[in-house]
Amino acid sequence: MTWIVIFIVVAAIVVVVFGNDKKAKGKTERNPIKGKRILTMNEQPTFLRLKDALLDHFVLAQVAFSAFMTASGYATRNLFNRKVVDFVVLDKQFNIVAIVELDDSSHKGKEDKDADRDALIAEAGYRVIRYKRTPDVEQIKQDFGITAIAAPVIASPVIESQPVGTSTIEANPLPKTNLVSDAFIVEIETNEQKTS
Repeated sequence: MTWIVIFIVVAAIVVVVFGNDKKAKGKTERNPIKGKRILTMNEQPTFLRLKDALLDHFVLAQVAFSAFMTASGYATRNLFNRKVVDFVVLDKQFNIVAIVELDDSSHKGKEDKDADRDALIAEAGYRVIRYKRTPDVEQIKQDFGITAIAAPVIASPVIESQPVGTSTIEANPLPKTNLVSDAFIVEIETNEQKTS
């Protein structure tokens, strides 16, 4: 009986000593931290095109879901924890106009995961625009409802005949076409909103 007690005490001491040693090693051993590019080589031209096409908007890159959505309870938050979107487009008042995703070759075979991500974003009340490749500026403008409008007609001043050798007043040229933003946010009504 005494031998059993001594064996248990020695075993407990060994476990405590070696258990703490493993924890200490885990705390001191650490892999080096390295920097990396914010945007991939495929995302960089898309970012620049978004900026060129959406002059009256702000374009943010690599934004965590948790920056633009929240939920009660860990289980629900875990659905979007550690997820990141490629781009978020904001209006001048910093309201989200749309989430933009670039579905390059890295998304092949992940269509179901992309659909789940889109459903989460839609549930939060935001619009998702997906491109399979870098869109051109006109495509972006079309997708965001930005249209070119005709410049207002400016009445030319009346120029009366003047004697030869005297100057005349030249009319100002028409201003260049202005871009007007008609982008909107599609809000999806959830079951909770319908019942209240």
